[in-house]
Amino acid sequence: MSDTLTEVQAVEEPVVETAAPEAEAPKPVEAPKPAEAPKAEAPKAEAAPKAEKPKAGRPKSTAKKTRTVELTLTVTGTAEGEWQADLVHGTQRVVSGLVIPAIAVAKAAKELHEDIAEGIESVLEAARDQHRTRMEELEAELARVKAQLAELSE
Repeated sequence: MSDTLTEVQAVEEPVVETAAPEAEAPKPVEAPKPAEAPKAEAPKAEAAPKAEKPKAGRPKSTAKKTRTVELTLTVTGTAEGEWQADLVHGTQRVVSGLVIPAIAVAKAAKELHEDIAEGIESVLEAARDQHRTRMEELEAELARVKAQLAELSE
């Protein structure tokens, strides 16, 4: 520790001596004062490393703090394949109940992650199956109605 103080004094003394004689050169009577200045600064030099020691153990970071934005996007789907989105920024609701096409949800899920895409694809496939079943029922009903209409026309 004393080596550090000696090095600090050695560094500071040349700075004071080179600056003081240039400023004091026109006044030779005041030449003893620069010799007193290093003695007055020597206690300051000892106090400075003590004040810096806690800082040396924990250097300040020059990195900028990153601000985070909290956005919560909730996408909900029904078994029928209807999708809605809600967006919340912090605690404020930005969008509520926005209708989204199923194809857009499927594309977004594929872009986000494979696991997400698989989960959404299973829901979409169930909706497709339900719609196919409904379509087959309607086609069968349409065929019955056409047959009844044909009987009435004859």
